Amino acid sequence: MSRSRRWAGALAAITLAQPLHAQDARPVILVLPFENTGSYGQDKETFQAFEVGLPAILSSILAAHPGARVADGGGAPERRPPGAGRRMDAASATQLAKAAGARYAVTGSFADFYGKFRINARVVDAQSGEILKVVSNDDPKLQDRAQLGAILQLVGERVAAAVGLPPLPADAAARHAAVPSGALTDYSRGLMFESQGDRAKAAEAYQRAVTAAPEYQDARTALQRVRG
Repeated sequence: MSRSRRWAGALAAITLAQPLHAQDARPVILVLPFENTGSYGQDKETFQAFEVGLPAILSSILAAHPGARVADGGGAPERRPPGAGRRMDAASATQLAKAAGARYAVTGSFADFYGKFRINARVVDAQSGEILKVVSNDDPKLQDRAQLGAILQLVGERVAAAVGLPPLPADAAARHAAVPSGALTDYSRGLMFESQGDRAKAAEAYQRAVTAAPEYQDARTALQRVRG
């Protein structure tokens, strides 16, 4: 199986946003799985979960922007193929974006070095096939794993700016930043377990996320999904 097909199969586990509408002129953004470029300090399973969890959270942040749409993966995560977290080049990202009807693709990587968290997101123009910009949480004051929600919110805002969108509304901008890091981690674990077909473990992880952050709607929706 080609790498492009493997990546296409992984999209359902991370694009948890609004469906596409035929007459909607807003640009469509496709967020692809993230690559772990070398993380230490937590168990391996957590870092595997972040490969699908971080882009899913970023997709949700971008979906809250009134000026954009996010390519929809169809709801529930599917089984995640081996190597889904490998680095993707601009050409492959462009191919997948076009297949999804998206104008832009976001490919990314992350590294967690004993709590110092860094995310890099490459914004690709699917029309030209070129990387428009690389955005990250380059502020030294915003690199603590405990600030994961704020880190992802910042990256989402910078992705939006890279594709020419205005700033997020204040209420949307604060929504994910307020979610505790532990809840985001458990949500990511839930996505990973669900993509592996283990609905019981997924439900446990989603429940922990909801318990830690009762207002975290993405986790509540996912919990309802796996419980049927």
